Amino acid sequence: MRLLVADVEPGSHGWRVVEADQRVTRLGEGLAASGRLGEAPAERTAAAVSEYVARARRAAAQRVAIVATSAVREAGIGREFAAAIERATGEQVTIVSGDEEATLTLAGVLGGLDGGPAPPTATLVVDIGGGSTEYILARDREPVTTTSLRLGVVDLAERFPFRGTVDWPRYRAMQAEIAGRLAAELPSEILAHSGRLVGTAGTATTLAALDLGLHQYDPGRVQGHVLASDAIERLLIRLGALTVAERGALPCLEPGRADLIVAGTGVVLATMDLIAAGQLIVSDWGLREGMLIRLAS
Repeated sequence: MRLLVADVEPGSHGWRVVEADQRVTRLGEGLAASGRLGEAPAERTAAAVSEYVARARRAAAQRVAIVATSAVREAGIGREFAAAIERATGEQVTIVSGDEEATLTLAGVLGGLDGGPAPPTATLVVDIGGGSTEYILARDREPVTTTSLRLGVVDLAERFPFRGTVDWPRYRAMQAEIAGRLAAELPSEILAHSGRLVGTAGTATTLAALDLGLHQYDPGRVQGHVLASDAIERLLIRLGALTVAERGALPCLEPGRADLIVAGTGVVLATMDLIAAGQLIVSDWGLREGMLIRLAS
């Protein structure tokens, strides 16, 4: 769950952040196996949404937008869950499609990294989430190909748990499954991509914060940080030598992400290997900034 409250100046393309926050509520917990939202994850998430709406109102927000992504759109009772959120908050919930999610994410990523004219080369954005992973190939700021795969870190972590130190044969089995799915399910245009690779969302930003040695998360330093593939491999070995409790005690690694970060790192490395990318540019901006750009326009 992510919150962003900002002041937008009339006629300006920028904004001043008033308040920002994020929280791992694991809405997709058990979803892949059951096809339904679990009662406890739904309650955790609903409470977080209600709190975030209240914080936005206390900050005098004049417009509030709530967007739900893969867990809600794929669940059997997703629309009912969204309706319950609407009743509790008095605000509309928009359940976006995979393509809409990709478009919003692309707008946020490019707005944060480039800001001005269109980037000179093609950009492939990978957004690793709890219930799905989006791949967005863009040229001249426009999406060329977007793909939403039902490949999320919550399901991977449930099927390949690493609560102790990482069992490397089991990790390699997970990595092989991820690589096989990417090779089979990604469009040929994405597989042939040779431009820059950008990672957004919690896995990428957490790896950047760890690589930078941050003791407190600093979005300004994470934004645009370049992670070489060998640096990510070293981070994986470091994380793999820790139990889930020890990972959760690391600075800038939320306890709720401690059992997900190994699976997320597996998706990052499999993606880089598949398209022969030597580095990953990290974007602190993503879907929520894309939402704000849309609202401001």
